[in-house]
Amino acid sequence: MRTRLGLLLAAMLLSGCAQAGGDTANADLIAKLPLAARANPANWPEAHSPAAISDPATEAKITDLLARMTLRQKVGQLMQADISAIKPSELVEYPLGSILAGGNSGPYGNERADAAEWDQLVEQYRAASRTPAANGIGIPIIFGVDAVHGHSNLPGATIFPQNIGLGAAHDPDMIEKIGAATAAEVAGSGIEWTFAPTLAVPQNSRWGRTYEGYSSDPKIVAAYSKHMVLGLQGALQSGKDIPADHVAGTAKHFLADGGTQDGRDQGDAVIPESELVAIHAQGYPPAIDAGVLTVMASFSSWNGAKNHGNPTLLTDVLKHRMGFEGFVVGDWNAHEQIEGCTVIDCPRAIEAGLDMYMVPEKWKGLFNNTLREAQAGKLPLSRINDAVRRILRVKYKLGLMQPNPETRRNFAAIGAPAHLALAREAVSKSLVLLKNNGSVLPVKPGAKVLVTGPGADSMAMQSGGWTISWQGTDVTNSDFPKGATLWKGIDESVKAAGGTAVLSPDGSYTARPDVAIVVYGEMPYAEYQGDVPTLAYQPLGSKDLALLKKLHAQGIPVVSVFLSGRPLFTNPEINASDAFVAAWLPGSQGGYGVADVLIAGRDGKTRRDFTGNLSFPWPRNAVAPVTSPQFPLGYGMTYAAQKDLPALPEAPGLDLKQAINAANFFAAGRTRLPWALRLTDAGGDRQVENGATASPDGAVKIHPVDVRAQEDGKQFSWSAKGAFSINGPPANLTEDMANDNALKLEWRIDARGAVPTVLALAGTRLNAAKLVANAPLGKVIVSEIPLKCFAAAGAKIGSVDNALKVEGGAGFKLTLLSANIGPASPKLLCLPPAPK
Repeated sequence: MRTRLGLLLAAMLLSGCAQAGGDTANADLIAKLPLAARANPANWPEAHSPAAISDPATEAKITDLLARMTLRQKVGQLMQADISAIKPSELVEYPLGSILAGGNSGPYGNERADAAEWDQLVEQYRAASRTPAANGIGIPIIFGVDAVHGHSNLPGATIFPQNIGLGAAHDPDMIEKIGAATAAEVAGSGIEWTFAPTLAVPQNSRWGRTYEGYSSDPKIVAAYSKHMVLGLQGALQSGKDIPADHVAGTAKHFLADGGTQDGRDQGDAVIPESELVAIHAQGYPPAIDAGVLTVMASFSSWNGAKNHGNPTLLTDVLKHRMGFEGFVVGDWNAHEQIEGCTVIDCPRAIEAGLDMYMVPEKWKGLFNNTLREAQAGKLPLSRINDAVRRILRVKYKLGLMQPNPETRRNFAAIGAPAHLALAREAVSKSLVLLKNNGSVLPVKPGAKVLVTGPGADSMAMQSGGWTISWQGTDVTNSDFPKGATLWKGIDESVKAAGGTAVLSPDGSYTARPDVAIVVYGEMPYAEYQGDVPTLAYQPLGSKDLALLKKLHAQGIPVVSVFLSGRPLFTNPEINASDAFVAAWLPGSQGGYGVADVLIAGRDGKTRRDFTGNLSFPWPRNAVAPVTSPQFPLGYGMTYAAQKDLPALPEAPGLDLKQAINAANFFAAGRTRLPWALRLTDAGGDRQVENGATASPDGAVKIHPVDVRAQEDGKQFSWSAKGAFSINGPPANLTEDMANDNALKLEWRIDARGAVPTVLALAGTRLNAAKLVANAPLGKVIVSEIPLKCFAAAGAKIGSVDNALKVEGGAGFKLTLLSANIGPASPKLLCLPPAPK
C-alpha cells in the first residue's frame, strides 16, 4: 500500500473519519480556473513521502490534539509571521504556527547578529508559543530562514557557491555534504527549518533568480534534489526525530517559477502541461521520495492562474499524485495575488491546498479574518484540520513537540574548518574554463601578477544576493573573517609559489606584470530587483571591457574571472581576454577555491584542474531565451584538454539602446541599467551598487524600505550636506524634450532638512526648496520638472550622463520609488536655478 494511502487511512480511523475529504481539491475552485490551468494528475510522475515521515503513534497524538484544540488555535497554526512584525509575547494571545526571519530581518533589528543572538531569539519565540492556553495546549512554533547557500543570514558562517555554480560542478555526492554542513550551521544557531532547496529550472536568464537554480536542464535538478534533501534532513527513520544537527528542508517554488514569460519574477508560465511536467516538475518527485518535509508554493502563475490558488497543482498533483505528506507553505504575501484575495483575507489559498500562509507583517488581520470565516463555516473544518495535521506532523518529526526537545545549539559548527574546506572544494569544482589561448593559465610560479577589477576584493560581488541581507548589496569583507576574497586567495597562492601580486583597483601599475587577472561581473541582486531587459553584460558604456582592452593593448596577458548569477553575453569581453573563467558566485571561500585552480605552485602544478562544465547554455548574443548558444550546456575545458578559441562574433542581436530604456533611471528599488547610484559628501563619492550604504563621511545614508512591495523603495537620510546621484553613459534626451517630457519623481518626503533641497539633471541644478516645503510629509507624490526647464538653465540635453542628483542637508529624509523621463502634465512651472 502506498505511503499516502496508509497515512490517510490511519488519520481517518484515528479521527473518526473527520479527515475524509480534508485535502480533496475543491470543485468550485477548479471551475474558476482557466481550462489551460487545470492539471490532469494522470499526466504527472508519481512519488510518495516515505513511511518514516510519521507513524501510527504520532498520528494518534495529532488526532488527540486536534480534538482538544480550539478553532482559534487551529487557525493560528496556519500563520507564519516575520520577526520584524511580531513580538514573542504576542504569541500568547495569537497562537501562530510559525515565525520566519526574512532576508532583511535580524535578531533585535541587527542583521549582523551572531549565532548566540539567533538562538536566544528563537528560544524566546518558542517559549512564548509553548505557554498553555485554558485548554492546557501550547504548541511550539517552527522557525524558518532562507539558508540558501549556507547559513547565509549569519556573519562568519560558511557561504557556499550559489546553486548555479554547484550545478556546474555536477557532483550530487558533494551536494549532499553541503546540505549536511548547512544544516549543522543552521541548527547550530538554534534554528530548525530552511527554505531550501530551490528546484527551479530557469529557462530565461533575464530572471533575477536564475542563480538559485542548479541548471536549465531538469535532469541535473532532479539528480541534485534528493541529495540536498538528504543532506539537510538526513534519511528519515520511523519513530525517530530528525537529529539535532539537521533541519527541515523546503522544496521550492512549486511550480515553474523558472518558466515565466520573459523571465519575469512572479510572472506567468504560459506553457502546455506537458512542458510544465517535463521541465519544471522533475525535481519534486526525488525530493518527496527523500522525505522533504515542506514545499513552498510559487508566486508565479501557470496559464493565467496563480499557483497559490490552484487546487489542481497543490492538492491533486502535489498531495495526491506525488503523495506529499508534509505541509505546503506560501511565499512572502503571495496569497494576496490570487484573484479575489487581499493580504489579510484569502480563504481561497487554504481551500486550494496551501497549509500555511507566509504573512510577514499583516498577520493579525489575516488571522482575525480567517478565524471569522472558519467560525462562519466558509472555510471547511475538514480542510483546516488537514492543514494543521500536516503542520503538526512536521513539528513532531523535528522533535519540537517533545516535553523536553533536544537542543539545536552548537555555535562551534558555524564556519567550522571542515565546512570551509568543503566550500573551497565546491568553488574549485564549479569553475568553468571557456577560453585559455596560449595556455596563459595556470599562472606560472614566480610570476608578477596584477589583480584588478571591481570584484577582486569584494565579498559582496563574489557572494551575490541572499547573503546577510535579501539583495546582498551591503555585504562587507569583514562579515566573513574566515573567508577570502579573490584577491586574498590569489595573493597568498602567488606568494607561496615565489611570485608577487599587486592589487590595483583601476588596473594601473608601476612594475610591468607578467599577467593581469581581472575580476569583474554583476553587482549583487536577488529577485524582483534582479530582472534584466537583455542578456548583455554592461550593454552601454562598458567600463570593464575598456579595462580589458587597455591591458591587452599593452601586451599584458589578460585572465578574466567573471562573477555572475547567470550566463551573459560577454563575447566582447572574451575576445579581449586571453583566458576567461566563469566563476559564478563562489561565496566566502571563493578566493581560495579560485586560486587552487588558477595559480600553479612551485612545482608548476595547480591543486586542482578545471572540472566544471556549463549547467546553462552560454549566450551567443543578448537575446533571451538562448536558442543558439555560444557555448552549449556541458561545455568546459580543462588543462589536460584545451584548444585556442577563435574570435567570437560581437553583434548583440538586438538594438540595445531600444531594448534598454535609458529614460528609466530608477524602479523596483534600484537603479536600472545602464545607470548607477552614487552617494556624495565632503569626503568624496561612492558607488552604492558595490555594497556602500553611506557616503564616504557618512553624511548620506541609504536604506531599502517597503512601500507597496518588498524593498520597492530606497530611503535616503542626511546628517550633513551631501547628495545622491544617478549617473551613466551619456543619453540623448532631445527627442524627449521635443515631446514636452519631464523628469518624473515618485517619492515621499519623510523629513525636511535644514538647508534648501536642490534637484539636478545633466549637472544643472534647480532650487527645489519650495517643492519640498509644500510636499505633504509621509505621503507618496509624483513631482514633474520639464526637461525644457533644465535646458533653459544650461543643461546639455543631448548628452545626459547625470540623470538625477538630489542635494540636501542635515535632517532631510526622502524615499524614492521611481525616477524616469515621461509625458508631462500640462501647465507645469519651472523651478528656479539653485544658488551656487
